[in-house]
Amino acid sequence: MFLLSRPAALQPRISRLFSTLPTLTLFTKDPCPLCDEAKDELEPLKHRFVFQQVDISLPENRAWWDRYRWDIPVFHLNGQFVMKHRVDVVLLDKLLQDAETHET
Repeated sequence: MFLLSRPAALQPRISRLFSTLPTLTLFTKDPCPLCDEAKDELEPLKHRFVFQQVDISLPENRAWWDRYRWDIPVFHLNGQFVMKHRVDVVLLDKLLQDAETHET
């Protein structure tokens, strides 16, 4: 019984943690070999952001398809465009440091 109630008790802490991390959004489609490479490059930094993906080929994402179909992978940090085609680890690290500094 204790084990079942414990995750629920931790949920508010987990939610707070994720709400303080910046959100990195990858605009992608399937297949996207460059997107797969980009995700691999993000691995060392993944603890510093919440990662989400937007499949631009889905009908509900038509606006993103029209905007980014020739440019994926495209990344936004907290809703703002930051890079496309390849991961710029140095730039992303700096932007994450800035976000971490402004969060405190």
